[in-house]
Amino acid sequence: MVDISTPRLSELANAIGIEITGFGDGGCAVECTVAEHHLNLGGVAHGGLHATMLDTAMGGALVSTLAKEEWCATAQLDISYLNAATSGTHLTAKGRVVRRGRSLAHMEGDMVADDGSMVATAKGTWAIWSNRPPSQGGAE
Repeated sequence: MVDISTPRLSELANAIGIEITGFGDGGCAVECTVAEHHLNLGGVAHGGLHATMLDTAMGGALVSTLAKEEWCATAQLDISYLNAATSGTHLTAKGRVVRRGRSLAHMEGDMVADDGSMVATAKGTWAIWSNRPPSQGGAE
């Protein structure tokens, strides 16, 4: 992926400890190492970590294709949880644009552990607007 100006992460992604490690050309990669505070009561990474990482990677992939004045948001996200991740596991989620139109984009993502095992896969739909909302620097 070409490294162009990387977007800023949401406060949630920052709080969780997610980092963008690749961005551009319709793709985005984010990474995080599972820590004790990421675990559910069963002792494995909470599904919310997977969902946030995949949503961030897939949204980032779409953002890499947007014009400066455009905006997008997740409309639908479907995740398949395949394998558990334990504390200390380094996770990488990658998102990619499958098809992009003027007002909708279809996205795919996958998450792998540092041992190469597939942890989760995702598909989703994002809405695209021609103008950013005023809260994000768009015209009122």
